[in-house]
Amino acid sequence: MVEELFKALADPTRRRILDALVERDGQTLFEICGRLLAGGSALTRQAVSQHLAVLEAADLVRTRREGRYKFHDLNTEPLEHVVTRWLRPRPPESTP
Repeated sequence: MVEELFKALADPTRRRILDALVERDGQTLFEICGRLLAGGSALTRQAVSQHLAVLEAADLVRTRREGRYKFHDLNTEPLEHVVTRWLRPRPPESTP
């Protein structure tokens, strides 16, 4: 799972998608494409969909269906897990 997380975060387009979801959670593919286009990224919907699939595999994005629409929500739990893994308090060092 950690490898998928780092793979997902390694790509700047996927990080821009995450940034778009931070600004407003629960966006459709069409809305995400529009935000990326406004930010200067001219990607096809198929390309954005493939990036979303990688983010979903890393559990950074979760999808839900409402009628015929599919909404994408940011999930920060994997990031929190990785960060806390290395930021745990260390036991005090013993002095001789």
